[in-house]
Amino acid sequence: MWKNLRQCFSFTVVFFLFPWHARPRNYAHELESSRLEMVSVEFGDYHPLKPITVTESKTKKLGRKGSTSSTSSSSSSSMLDPLSSVLDGTDPLSMFAAAAEPPLSVNAKKKRDKEESLTVGSDFEPWSSKRGEILARYTTNEKLSIVRKASTPGSAVSEKVRTRLEELDDLEEGSQKELLNLTQQDYTNRIEELNQSLKDAWASDQKVKALKIVIQCSKLLSDTSVIQFYPSKFVLITDILDTFGKLVYERILSMCTDNRNTLPENFTPESVNDTAKETCLNWFFKIASIRELIPRFTLSNHLFRGISECLPRLTSMIRGIGDPLVAVYARAYLCRVGMKVAPHLKESLNKNFFDFLLTFKQIHGDTVQNQLVLQCVEIPLYLTLYSPAIDWILQCISYRAAEDYINCAEIWMEYTCRHFTKREVNTVLADVIKHMTPDRAFEEAYPQLQSIVQKVITYFHDFSVLFSLEKFLPFLDMFQKESVRVEVCKCIMEAFIKHQLETTKDPVILNALLHVCKTMHDSVNALTLEDEKRMLASLINGFLRMVSFGRDFEQQLSFYVEARSMFCNLEPVLVQLIHSVNQLAMETRKVMKGNHSRKTAAFVRACVAFCFITIPSLTSIFSRLNLYLLSGQVALANQCLSQGDAFFKAAISLVPEVPKTINIEGKMRPSEAFLLEFLCNFFSTLLIIPDHPEQGVLFLVRGLLNVIQDYTWEDNNDDKIRIYTNVVHLLSAMSQETFIYHVDKVESNDTLYGGDTKFLAETSKLCETVIAQILDHLKNLGKDETLKRQSQLALYFFSSILAHGDLRNNKLNQLAVNLWNLAQKHGFADTKTMVKTLEYIKKQSKYPELSHFSELALRLPLQSRT
Repeated sequence: MWKNLRQCFSFTVVFFLFPWHARPRNYAHELESSRLEMVSVEFGDYHPLKPITVTESKTKKLGRKGSTSSTSSSSSSSMLDPLSSVLDGTDPLSMFAAAAEPPLSVNAKKKRDKEESLTVGSDFEPWSSKRGEILARYTTNEKLSIVRKASTPGSAVSEKVRTRLEELDDLEEGSQKELLNLTQQDYTNRIEELNQSLKDAWASDQKVKALKIVIQCSKLLSDTSVIQFYPSKFVLITDILDTFGKLVYERILSMCTDNRNTLPENFTPESVNDTAKETCLNWFFKIASIRELIPRFTLSNHLFRGISECLPRLTSMIRGIGDPLVAVYARAYLCRVGMKVAPHLKESLNKNFFDFLLTFKQIHGDTVQNQLVLQCVEIPLYLTLYSPAIDWILQCISYRAAEDYINCAEIWMEYTCRHFTKREVNTVLADVIKHMTPDRAFEEAYPQLQSIVQKVITYFHDFSVLFSLEKFLPFLDMFQKESVRVEVCKCIMEAFIKHQLETTKDPVILNALLHVCKTMHDSVNALTLEDEKRMLASLINGFLRMVSFGRDFEQQLSFYVEARSMFCNLEPVLVQLIHSVNQLAMETRKVMKGNHSRKTAAFVRACVAFCFITIPSLTSIFSRLNLYLLSGQVALANQCLSQGDAFFKAAISLVPEVPKTINIEGKMRPSEAFLLEFLCNFFSTLLIIPDHPEQGVLFLVRGLLNVIQDYTWEDNNDDKIRIYTNVVHLLSAMSQETFIYHVDKVESNDTLYGGDTKFLAETSKLCETVIAQILDHLKNLGKDETLKRQSQLALYFFSSILAHGDLRNNKLNQLAVNLWNLAQKHGFADTKTMVKTLEYIKKQSKYPELSHFSELALRLPLQSRT
């Protein structure tokens, strides 16, 4: 309990013992009298809130060396199109290969070329495995036919060639009637019959008939009258072409061997005998005489196998095909042949793909659009017809590609995010996982994988869509190096905080981001820098602030409880959780308009309990002090009086543990200024806290004063006395008939005691004891080196008595005069402040209730400095 510390002082100016008399206050009147005088502002006049307009001069200024400097306006630069390199003929795959591969010696290059010239291995998915799927997917109920466009040989064609073509035309004319108005099954059966007829004609040495059959079938590839059936037609027709190419190749190959000589596996033209060369040349002439492009192109594919130099020329031939759908399947067919002839020659494969990209815009042309309208085919359905051909071309390009895959995937991911939907993005993510998981290849590609994540979150601002991507979280699992994984998580959280404009309770988002935040939190250890901890905590707090379950307050509290268990190593996160739970309790109070039901009263007590349990786990003592105070205020506002008392008692018991210095941004600073600020706030709260019925009058105030008295204060400052002065303010406010503020539905001491004389006597007695401490301290400052501090403190205490004391009491009035004289006795007084104070006293004396100030003003002399 508080000791009686009153005693006499022997200043040069004598202080008398006196009872404290608080000045009666009319707070409403004081508020009204302190309002600023209102002045009307006419339209057009200067307004203090009017924004200041700064006109920037466009005149160029000369730099220090006479150079002209100009202001450049920032403009948003368009992002680089990942396909823009196609326009200048640059191949991205070749660029990556050139940058990544070191130069090889001549012998090494020869060895490499020899190894790569081998046929494709079992890891390459053959065309035959795709055949059945295409035939099953691309079907039609339309009637099919074989349409042949008759052509007349030109005058420049030799008589021998014209005769052969007329024979071919005769065969085609006879076949046309048989292939009109066929169902899909009939069409398929007829193609199979032609395939068998080809084999039979070849076996019976009817080579010209076999050629005519192949030419007739090749022409069918230019027919898109039933466009949705075209992929299946391509499969059926190319079966015949494959058969013909195999027969021709085997016949010529058989001419090169006899019982005595055999060709090596990788033979050259020089190894072939003259008979085989002549037969081969004859076939070249036959194919060259075909007038239509598509038959000539398709047959050239098979007759030129083994001559890889012809691939670029055949690639260029496709540019003459006007229909983009027919052209892309022609490219796919050429890539099939190329993979058989020279799978290592990627240039031809790449050229086919980029030629397709450049001509893809033809689908928006009038020719294609009119055709689609005529056949009642929508664009989405039409685009699916390209899939088998593009899939095959890309498979050929990517076969046995270098550790450059990830560089390409990085670029294509941006293209996919910009122009496609989440389904395509998910497909690309799945493909990257498929390629980078074996042999832990991802460990060498963290920068590219990070870039892919950055591109995805740049274009997907709806995080419910982002986390609904099936492969996004598995993609994040590839970041198994902790430092990289944390950086990726930070990027995700930064994007969420930036782009998530509304609070969310989406379970997909919450579960995913809790996992991301948990990853960041678990990376913290004893060696983690404070700046890094602050950054991680800031990101996690940003996430926590965006989570809201609306009126489901119990679910919100459960989320905070879970978050507390997950993020216990980051103190700023715990502080945020305590603030959030306090806010949750106040929102509950707002919803109930201060009238809690039994259920809501139990809920706010649960919130209070959360805070009371969590605060002791904090290491920062001032965080604990301030949160104890704040949580106690929240408890009071929700009529949890006993819980509020527990918070305030905990805060009082913690004050003795405040160290002399604390770490502020890496520097050790004195703590007394922070303690002074906290105690002043605490005194403001103590005013409205009702006394506990079992603890006695002003129990918390007395307990806090005991702690302040026992605390070891620095000798070179006056913070303790400034605190005591604030206690005088508090006790004076407690002596008023009605307090200046209250908590709704909480009865403070002014209501409980109702101006009881015993209560007022107790506050006055306690105030006198505090004043005695102040005066004793002033006495001890009477030494030469502390006279300035004595002067400042005397004036400070004088101002407190002036504001809160009833100076109609003669002894208190005399004490004020003595303090005034002491403040300027040794010449250290702030004359300007004393002049303003005296002017204030004279001004206040004009009010009837303060008329005695006029007499006080006469007793306060001003001394000039010596």
